[in-house]
Amino acid sequence: MAVNMELLRRSRLIHLSMILTFFVSGLAVNIVQLILKLTVKPFNVRLHRKLNWYLSYSVFNQFVFYADWWSGSKLELFISDEDYKTFGKENNMTILNHSYEIDWLVAYCAADKFQALGGCKAFAKKVLQYVPVIGWCWYFSELIFLSRSYEKDKEIIQKQVKDIFTFPDPVCLCFYAEGTRFTDAKYAESVKFAKERGMPVLKHHLIPRTKGFTTSLPSMRDDCKSIYDMNVVFRKGGKANDPTVSNMINGKGYEACLFIRRITLDKVPEDEKKAAQWLQDLYVEKDKIIDSFHTTGSFFKTSGVKEVPSQILKPRIATFVNYMIWVSVTVLPVFYFFLKFLICGNFVGALVIGGTVGLAQLLMQQVLNFSRIDNKPQEKKA
Repeated sequence: MAVNMELLRRSRLIHLSMILTFFVSGLAVNIVQLILKLTVKPFNVRLHRKLNWYLSYSVFNQFVFYADWWSGSKLELFISDEDYKTFGKENNMTILNHSYEIDWLVAYCAADKFQALGGCKAFAKKVLQYVPVIGWCWYFSELIFLSRSYEKDKEIIQKQVKDIFTFPDPVCLCFYAEGTRFTDAKYAESVKFAKERGMPVLKHHLIPRTKGFTTSLPSMRDDCKSIYDMNVVFRKGGKANDPTVSNMINGKGYEACLFIRRITLDKVPEDEKKAAQWLQDLYVEKDKIIDSFHTTGSFFKTSGVKEVPSQILKPRIATFVNYMIWVSVTVLPVFYFFLKFLICGNFVGALVIGGTVGLAQLLMQQVLNFSRIDNKPQEKKA
């Protein structure tokens, strides 16, 4: 049975089915989102956002299915008992390290276990809103899209951050302060930047960019009371030593460790310069946490951070059910009509379905290209 499952995970036909499920279901959700934006949002913003929570969940939960159920990936969560009680139940900004191709997926998997996936928002490059399915879903979900020009983005950040924390369900605003993923070339630039300015040289992170953070703070203080510091590391020796979306779809699971700690917003200074320094100091501490894991296998042994309990987060049945429902209303009808058209000699209809599958594959490749990075992160020494 185990051998059969391994063959199944490598099956080209199964991969096509997965791609088809995601894009057909995603486009269907996008159409519903567009209809709701035109018909519901002008009259009832709260209802529109409530409905959109579930629509977004149904799309992005499919990635969680790939991790939890398909590839058999494991997620070990390190969090204190006090923080466990509040995570996913309150508005927050979550600050993540951006070192891997799928560090965002680990955050999604954790949020899903706390039934908060539909409320995940983020700052994203403006160009991403044009990516079919994912980008469109983000657009309708009101993510904060930025052009990477502070003068243009400042007003957008101030307005949308304040607005996003008025949503009817708790919002988790993901913030990658490094601004981009960790690569060798970008790390070299970061080291040079730090040395020229007399700043601490980080080993596992890029120097954080503070303007987006300090600009967001005034808009957060009324309706967001906490920051969650999230630190992601992947254990070596799993089926996927290189944790990527492509490996995951091929059934190569990863073993991720995630350390989360809650910081109340009142601990962040209101003064802009002091708040910027607070973020820099946070990344120095994050760097010690990651370095401790790389050198000792523990987040806590040499980082100076208090040890907290851990647990393996188990897959949710709801994730499996959500995916199976989408399979039943997308893939099964497509294969049924494809075979019917072939048997009846309707080659035009079969060609249209075949073209749809091919288009879905091209779109998935585009998504993989957006998520791919030039090199996997390595343990850096200053």
